[in-house]
Amino acid sequence: MKKGHRTSKPKGNFPRFYGRHAVIAALANPNRTVRKIWGTREALNALDLPPVLPIVYADVADLGRMVPSDAPHQGIVAEVEPLDDVWLGDALEAGQDDRRPVLVLDQVTDPHNVGAILRSAAAFDALCIVTQDRHAPPESGVLARAASGALEIMPWVRVVNLARALDEIAEAGYWRIGLDGEADTTLGEAIGESRVALVLGAEGEGLRHNSMNHCDILAKLPISPRMESLNVSNAAAIALYATASR
Repeated sequence: MKKGHRTSKPKGNFPRFYGRHAVIAALANPNRTVRKIWGTREALNALDLPPVLPIVYADVADLGRMVPSDAPHQGIVAEVEPLDDVWLGDALEAGQDDRRPVLVLDQVTDPHNVGAILRSAAAFDALCIVTQDRHAPPESGVLARAASGALEIMPWVRVVNLARALDEIAEAGYWRIGLDGEADTTLGEAIGESRVALVLGAEGEGLRHNSMNHCDILAKLPISPRMESLNVSNAAAIALYATASR
């Protein structure tokens, strides 16, 4: 039996994605089911849509009522099914012959931040991101918009128990680095030459004590003392760049 963690799909209504990047990426993903699409004639005519896909022509005002207030839908909205769950064991097996980093998010709940982190993870060729299912946002239009297409290409592992997942990541040969502003060691000093799992904490609270105990080392980003901390999505991008450029 493969080692891994699966969770059930989010309950409730199907997510609605909006904006050209998010919708086009969803249409291009063979693992994504797009159930229906609404758009202006101009926006829909510019797309190569499958003939079996139900489409509804709508004006800008109608589309505006389908998305969060003031969201930039760019004339197109799509209803989609959530992606299938990803096994942690499968993701780690896919990276066993390379040094792509794993990104672990400890109770990062803001969909804008998770979307931005997905985008950075894809840009710097991370292996996957790992979150605790109960303390992470579901797939949504807000998250997909922030990810700018990365939601469709970056494996996202949602686990029940983050500490157990960190143990499994260690067993797969990863050096687990927890990002903590109070650490004595800088990230550059901590990275080394082994495969790396970067562990980042929630907005404001940082890493939980139990997550710190499941890291091999704690490290900080060498930022100016004039600033107390960075937004978690910015910290993730910098950490991924440091890992990629070692």
